[in-house]
Amino acid sequence: MSVAESRRGTLVHNVTLPLKERLRRKPEFGAVIAFLALFVFFSLVAPRFFSLRNLTSVITITAELGIMTIGASFLMICGEFDLSISGNYATAGFLFVTLGNIFSFPLGSVIALFVALGISCLVGLVNAQITLKGRIPSFITTLGMMMFLRGILLGITGGQSISYKGDSIVPTLLTGILAHRFRPSHFWFLCLMVLFTFILNRTVFGNRVYATGGKKEAARTMGVNVDRVKTISFMLCATLAGFSGIVAISRFNIANASFGQGMELEAIAASVIGGTLMTGGYGSVIGAALGAAIMGMVRTGLVMAGAPSYWYSAFVGVILVVAAIMNLRLRGATLEW
Repeated sequence: MSVAESRRGTLVHNVTLPLKERLRRKPEFGAVIAFLALFVFFSLVAPRFFSLRNLTSVITITAELGIMTIGASFLMICGEFDLSISGNYATAGFLFVTLGNIFSFPLGSVIALFVALGISCLVGLVNAQITLKGRIPSFITTLGMMMFLRGILLGITGGQSISYKGDSIVPTLLTGILAHRFRPSHFWFLCLMVLFTFILNRTVFGNRVYATGGKKEAARTMGVNVDRVKTISFMLCATLAGFSGIVAISRFNIANASFGQGMELEAIAASVIGGTLMTGGYGSVIGAALGAAIMGMVRTGLVMAGAPSYWYSAFVGVILVVAAIMNLRLRGATLEW
């Protein structure tokens, strides 16, 4: 029986279960509960939290972190990590700003966008080759890549910020303010979430991602090219991280070597909160998106509730540990069944 047939069989069996039990077996179930609970909590303790102005700000933060988180979660389901995504985030943004300033002709920002994304994709390919060919844990490979990218940026810029002076085509398409302070980045995030959910749950490649992360050797025996699946996943993760950086820098119109520091941990935390297991083979893109939404909600909700901003890390740390425990218990119950 193929991996796809096995998963379809599981779904058929799940249909016979009560609705409550079927919902509990979904990776994003815990994230939905946490999201609703926190939303109600912050709406009660901070009346202005529920205002349209604040909600659009939360969605903006969620979109920029969420685009990166989708890629990070996709790779984690495949059984690997990428700690260099924050370095990729800053590097792609820096390249976009630099090239956008150089390409002063019409559509120069579009060319800068594709070049920056191409470099991000190349970084993902390098990470994959070092990890798979050198048999080095991806944690070490990507940690080294993150430090390399940050060091290169610091060496080039000397720690100085660079302002964007190119054309407004890409910044407008990515972050221009729409009606009621909504931004295109909100819809980019939504489209990417739908696209990668479809890829993961409805395509052969998505099936192979789950199989590679869950039981790599079993996947190999069934003819899955595990190295190719992991390489593509590394490249997708890196490209989405680069795109996230370009989106954020298009909003601020400034690039800096320290831009996005620590976001790799936020993305991994959001993935775990969203139901992705760090051991691979289990998780969902929708859950990862909800995890990013929880992070964005906590970041603004604490401030609006009157708590000092530095409580953010402590609050997220508690949520992360609770989410990890819930995920393991829910996954354990599913396996026992």
